[in-house]
This record gives sequence, structure tokens and C-alpha cells, in this order.
Amino acid sequence: MSRVYNFSAGPAALPEPVLRQAAAEMLDWHGTGMSVMEMSHRGAAFMSIHAEAIALLRELLDVPSDYHVLFLQGGAIAENAIVPMNMLRGRDRADYIDTGEWSRRSIEEARKYATIRVAASSADTGYTTIPPRETWDLDPGAAYVHLCANETIGGVEYHFTPDVGDVPLVADVSSNILSRPLDVRRYGLLYGGAQKNIGPAGLTIVIVRRDLVGQAHPLTPSAFDYGLQAEADSMLNTPPTYAIYIAGLVFRWIREQGGLKAMEARNRAKAELLYGALEASSFYRCPVARDCRSWMNVPFKLADPSLDARFLQEAEAAGLVQLKGHRVVGGMRASIYNAMPLEGVQALVDHLRAFEKRWG
Repeated sequence: MSRVYNFSAGPAALPEPVLRQAAAEMLDWHGTGMSVMEMSHRGAAFMSIHAEAIALLRELLDVPSDYHVLFLQGGAIAENAIVPMNMLRGRDRADYIDTGEWSRRSIEEARKYATIRVAASSADTGYTTIPPRETWDLDPGAAYVHLCANETIGGVEYHFTPDVGDVPLVADVSSNILSRPLDVRRYGLLYGGAQKNIGPAGLTIVIVRRDLVGQAHPLTPSAFDYGLQAEADSMLNTPPTYAIYIAGLVFRWIREQGGLKAMEARNRAKAELLYGALEASSFYRCPVARDCRSWMNVPFKLADPSLDARFLQEAEAAGLVQLKGHRVVGGMRASIYNAMPLEGVQALVDHLRAFEKRWG
């Protein structure tokens, strides 16, 4: 059976060499006679896997020593509550930037714990833009400023790191982490689910500045207290062991490709190829403003929505799957994370052109 080009937004495609290595090691990891899924999380074998994965992530992102790297559970949706539990630190308010569905859900969850000010919003443009930094109405007394670095559903992405002064900047980087270099020092906290650019669902990455932990709300569950998890090396509870193992393989694969600068070049090329094809035709339309179009998630619509089902059917027949847009925005969406090769994007572009010739 040949593999398809999988454009799923998440869980998403993984690099084929990673899958092949995991398959080869499934029954016997490095002579232990057992699968990683069967290992004690406190045994020497898994502890070495865990330590290597953290070290590789630190290397790839150049994470400073004054930041914790935590491997947790719950996904970004859980972090929408866990972040205020940990980051309010006795304060009663925080600022959020609203750029789409995931920002909105973050805001709704955080409002259970504090007064949340929407310091800027792109709702008036249908979430097709990112509000210019100079329009943000930030509160210098806020506990933190929160943004979603890449809106997986709407397809808008920050191509800059905003200056928010002395207030810690918090970012949901679920869908664009490791797609390009990132200056961790500009953030107080980075978090994200792994199931897009890192590995299988079940693992959550948290990178947090050390001076910001240790002041969690008293009602924070122990497993969600960044300070306690940092003290326990992310093992206060049983971590998602197999997901951590796969993440480590992905980190190693990225390093072998040349690191994040190489990923940036590849991802830029893929995005330019796809957006260029969409721009060259009146048969397709990308609603997102050019200056904030995501390199990871590319939404587009057909001029004639009655052809949507046929487009998807013919795409699947051509080995191009998971192109249906999110129910919130409709249309199509191509997620082109690190693991998507340029050949996959070219195959999609060829389909776009061929479909337009037949039905345009």
C-alpha cells in the first residue's frame, strides 16, 4: 500500500523515517526486549529517552538555562486553564489578543479564573488579519499577555514577536513550533500540543521561565502545577511515554535535516508554492491577508462551493487527503507542517490546476 499525502491539521503527518524507526523498534527497543510503551517511566531505559528528548528540544530552540522544559498531558485546550492557574501569580487580570477560534477559546477558559481584557481583536475582519501591534491596548499591570502564534483553523500566523514590555508574553505555539527559529527569550511561556509538528496526540510541551513558576493558584491540581512538575522532571504523574519517545525521534530528524533554519527554508518554499498557485487563479480564493498568512495551515475556497465535495473526492483519489476545511470556516484547508515534503505540496498544486481545467 502506498502512502498518501496527508494534509490533516492534527493529528498530522509524521516524517516517514521516524515512523520506520519506531516500527523497527516496536517490539524491542535497543535490546531491552520490550517496547517503549511497556517501559516503566522511572526505569533507566525510558529515563534516557526522556532526557535525550528534552536535550534535543533545548538544542533546537536554543532554550536558555533559566527556562524549564516540561513534557505534560492535556493538550493546548487544557493549557487554556492551566496557564492562568500558574501565570496569574496572585494578580486578577490578564490581556489576550483575539485572532481567531483558538484565541477565542483561550479567552473563554481564562475568564473562569480572572478578568480577561481583549487588548486587540481581528474579529471585525473575520479573523483574516492580525491587529497591528500599535493598536494593542495593553495593561501594564496585567499578569501576562497571551496570543495564539498560529491560528490552525483560520490560517493567520504571527510573522513577528510583539514587544509587550515587562509583562510576560505567553504564546500557544501548538501548530507552528519548530517550523522556524524562535527566540525563546522573548517569551515568559510557550506551550502547545504535540500532534502537529512534534509527534502523536497526548503530549503537551511547556517552556516556561523559571522565575514565573512556584506561585500557582492554591486550587491548581498538582499535575498541572508547573513548579511541582519542574521539581519532578515532568514525572509527578506518569507522562505520555510513547509520545515522548516519538517526539524525541522527530527532534533528532529535524536536527539531521539541518535544524530550524533548514525547516524555515523548506516551509517558506512550500507556502510560497501553494499560495502562488492560489493567487494565480480566480477559481480559488485565500481569505487571509498576505502579511499574516500561515506557513502551516492554508485555508482556501472554491469560487463555486457546489464543487467542494467533488474537489475533495478527486483529491482523495489522487492520494491527497484531509483537505476539508474546519466546520467553523468551511472550504478547504491544507496543513503543510514540517513532515509534508515539497513533493506533496506540488502534487496538491497539480491537482488545483487540473481540477480548474476540468470544472472551471
